[in-house]
Amino acid sequence: MTASIVSMTNVSKHFQQLKALNNVSLQLAEGEVLGLFGHNGAGKTTMMKIILGIEKTSSGDVTIFGRDPQSKQAWQDRRHIGYLPENVSFYDHLTGVEVLRYFAKLKSVPRRQVAELLALVGLTHAMQRKVKTYSKGMRQRLGLAQAFLGEPKLLLLDEPTIGLDPTATQEFYHSVDRLKQRGASIILCSHVLPGVEQHIGRAMILSGGQVIAIGSLAQLRAQASLPVVIHTLGITEPLNSDPLLTRYKGDKDSLHVQEHEKMAVLKQIMSYDSVVDVRVEPASLEQLYQYYLANGTPIQGAAS
Repeated sequence: MTASIVSMTNVSKHFQQLKALNNVSLQLAEGEVLGLFGHNGAGKTTMMKIILGIEKTSSGDVTIFGRDPQSKQAWQDRRHIGYLPENVSFYDHLTGVEVLRYFAKLKSVPRRQVAELLALVGLTHAMQRKVKTYSKGMRQRLGLAQAFLGEPKLLLLDEPTIGLDPTATQEFYHSVDRLKQRGASIILCSHVLPGVEQHIGRAMILSGGQVIAIGSLAQLRAQASLPVVIHTLGITEPLNSDPLLTRYKGDKDSLHVQEHEKMAVLKQIMSYDSVVDVRVEPASLEQLYQYYLANGTPIQGAAS
């Protein structure tokens, strides 16, 4: 069995009387993308800092690439880690290219990557400008370029799409997908849930420092038993008269159906010659997130 890139077992972190993390466990495999979600103060940033070795656990065990992230031997692994904090901060008196060259030197990354990454994040035109002249979105893109230096094997991204326009956000997710294909393990923390779900393999939801849900979206949907929504076109009359369909009637020409009843309802819909279109919409990541925040119970020490 391949060793986990990130292994956390029953990890807790206390700041005096505050329990920032309480009995959190995680096994992150090579090439896996984990979406990390939770309200402000849920413990997401603390969890990332523990993985990075910035914070020490109060109890529990953590290994990154098989080592304790706070051990003397862990320094050699840090060049294989990319990190984008929620609040990006750089030396304002340096230019964009100077900032990236500085970080490239720290990570022993060839300088040719600097120009490639500036182009990737759309900052080539501003590379000679001082960072103090950059907008929030430009600073965020520079932060992404810094995190991508060296094609990291482990990438931790805290609110990476804040300040990005739709085109830059799409390009960011393309970069995440490319790194995943090359075997990088990624933890992606975001409050902007629409657009995230197609890029993650699993989701972990934290509340009050505890894991209240973890699994693939299919697993979380099955556990939540939220209905799928079937949107139809061309069968308005049957939706209001067919005894089977009227049981599930929602807004306009939609039906709200439990997963195990979906196929029977679809078969009935397709029996009508007037049907023009059918679209099945499972519970979204945002709906799952809201459901588990309201109904989830802490998962104690389940290393997944």
